[in-house]
Amino acid sequence: MAKASRPFQSLQLAILTVSDSRSRANDSSGDLLQRLAEQAGHQVPERALLPNNRYQLRAQISQWIASPAVQVVLVNGGTGFAAGNCTVEALTPLFDQAIDGFGELFRQLSFQRIGSASLQSRACAGLANQTLIFAMPGSGPACEMAWQQLIEPQLNAATGPCNFVPHLKNSTAAGCEGIA
Repeated sequence: MAKASRPFQSLQLAILTVSDSRSRANDSSGDLLQRLAEQAGHQVPERALLPNNRYQLRAQISQWIASPAVQVVLVNGGTGFAAGNCTVEALTPLFDQAIDGFGELFRQLSFQRIGSASLQSRACAGLANQTLIFAMPGSGPACEMAWQQLIEPQLNAATGPCNFVPHLKNSTAAGCEGIA
């Protein structure tokens, strides 16, 4: 992964944990994502935990999409085939553009770790109102893998030849270089 001469830009992230069994006190995956984001130099001013209810999820995400203070949303949980999981159904109607490569690469990386069970991951991502949204499984290892291998590099304006920072609201970063 080549580094461009663009400087790092701290982004404003929101984290949503989707769970019918977790509380804020035991939201280890949300805590992990917040810690990783802050260690990377980003801010996490917004955080929520909601049950598997597509309308509550859409309402919360829509609020963040409309807010000038949120540039990236990280959603963990509710992306598998368990009864009641509805994260993907809640989010995809909100996307202006889907980022198909995120789910494809996430499943490819997962296959290396968990084999054919990776077929059951419905991890997805999209851009809505210049807000980047990533949805991943709720397990700590899945969140850590998604952050370290896929999300973090794309939230760094110095990553070349391309990253998502120039596409975000309130961004001062330049666009892609050298992409055909």
